[in-house]
Amino acid sequence: MMKFIYPILLLLGNLIYAQNELTDSLKEYSFLDLKVKFDDYYYRDKTYESKLIAKYFLQKAKTEKNQSQIAEGYMLMQFDASFTNALKYIDSVQFFSENLDKKVYPAKIYLLRGNLHFKFDYLKDALNDYILALRYAKENKNERQIAFTELNIAFLQNYIGKYKEASKTFRYYLYNANSLYNVERDHIQQSLIDAYIALNKLDSSKVLIKRGIKSSLKNKDKYNYYKYLSLSGFYNVKTTNYKKAVEELLLCKTYFSADISDLNTNYTLFVLGKAYIGLQEKDHAIQSFIKIDSNVQKTDNTFPELREVYTYLIDYYKEKNDTEKQLYYIDRFLKVDKKLDEQFRYLSNELPKKYDTPNLLQEKENIISDLQTRKIILYISISILSTILFLLVYLYYKARKTEKQHRKIAQELIHSIEIRNTEILKSPQSPIQSTVIEQLDNEDKPNKIVSIDIAQSLLAELEIFEKKELFLKQGITLASLAKNIKTNTTYLSEVINTHKGKNFAAYLNDLRIDFALKRLVQDKKFRSYKLSVIAEELGYNNEQAFSLAFKKKTGTTLSVYIKEIDKI
Repeated sequence: MMKFIYPILLLLGNLIYAQNELTDSLKEYSFLDLKVKFDDYYYRDKTYESKLIAKYFLQKAKTEKNQSQIAEGYMLMQFDASFTNALKYIDSVQFFSENLDKKVYPAKIYLLRGNLHFKFDYLKDALNDYILALRYAKENKNERQIAFTELNIAFLQNYIGKYKEASKTFRYYLYNANSLYNVERDHIQQSLIDAYIALNKLDSSKVLIKRGIKSSLKNKDKYNYYKYLSLSGFYNVKTTNYKKAVEELLLCKTYFSADISDLNTNYTLFVLGKAYIGLQEKDHAIQSFIKIDSNVQKTDNTFPELREVYTYLIDYYKEKNDTEKQLYYIDRFLKVDKKLDEQFRYLSNELPKKYDTPNLLQEKENIISDLQTRKIILYISISILSTILFLLVYLYYKARKTEKQHRKIAQELIHSIEIRNTEILKSPQSPIQSTVIEQLDNEDKPNKIVSIDIAQSLLAELEIFEKKELFLKQGITLASLAKNIKTNTTYLSEVINTHKGKNFAAYLNDLRIDFALKRLVQDKKFRSYKLSVIAEELGYNNEQAFSLAFKKKTGTTLSVYIKEIDKI
């Protein structure tokens, strides 16, 4: 419906709003301040103030010989200029931007040309400019310029009735583009509302209209308030609430009619005429449509709904038998229809070729690329899962092999203990003294600190220590044992190292583990104890220390050892 809305204008790299009133002197403002104030006035339709700022901006840039700002100055000048002058200003922008940021130019030049052609109803040229702008913006990966170009192309799609495609673009950038500013979001939201009404998505349009009116009132933004109010009038015409539509649109007509070049003027008049038709007030509808024709002749800005305007005017004067005016509006219709038909046919043919098809091809490439990426990810995932599965299988078989080894060791230990018990039962025990003497006689006698007599005495004490199972007491140390058998740690340590073949810690640990091996085989009740209790019984401070000592000494685990005992 709203084919004659302004395109989104690319003004600043960074849009900020300033609310201060324009002062008599602009000397205190920087270039950025001046741009901010220009935007503030331009988007609120304050033409005089925006022209004044643009002129001062360009003069300041030339005085300071700032090439980039001169280009910006000419860009500001073209917004409120006639078509011919605006085109000259854009040529100046191009000239002064030749050595500037290639990420911004030349895409910005084509965007400006496209917007100018769009504004003055040269839609064929606008499309060609936008296609070039889009190409350069994509080459330079300028997301902001891509957004502006695609949004303006969406307006052209709207023009030829491709509301669904246009609404997708509007909706995407309204909700997903973080780089857009409030004034731009309002513009996009208004375009989306218009497309939704055309598509009869009235609930969605109503929500957005309420949001826009509320925001405009809050920000005291009169211009956007009346734009949303005119959309509300369009919504009420669609829902046959004609009386309310007329009330709203008359307010908008008063506001917008001050500037016939403002495309919202014709929009308001057209919807107002539709509302009067709904109320069967033909004379009022005719007045609105006659005013539209007058504006079109002055500005040469056309829109597709003009066919409906002239058809109604022709039929009205036919009923009145006013052949003169009937012929006049037939002539007007034919002229406008020719232009509209040329634009429509061109856009209908070129938009799919130059925009829709390339987009579909790019989308196809993206899908293929995405599928290839997913395929690679799938292969990697399969490889990782296969590796994990292999590792799990390997660890499983390794665990099975280790368990088998532990079971074999446990069985051998149990068997050796049974054999030893049998031998002990068959052979009489030797006196302690003779055993100790025999140990000393069989050993070499290198230079030692401990004499044979002392060594003999200490070995006898150690044998008593072993027979009485004193090694099961917790907290036994080399010092405490030496004190109990009335010797010193040096003598005791040497005797254990020399005659037992190990240090005191290993000697004590081996005694405990050997005792555990026998006790576990012989005592079913002992086997049923918790690990912590068994460890405490053997003189260990905790079960972890016992488990580690058992594994280190035997080569198997306590749990496997006990299982094998129970099996036997």
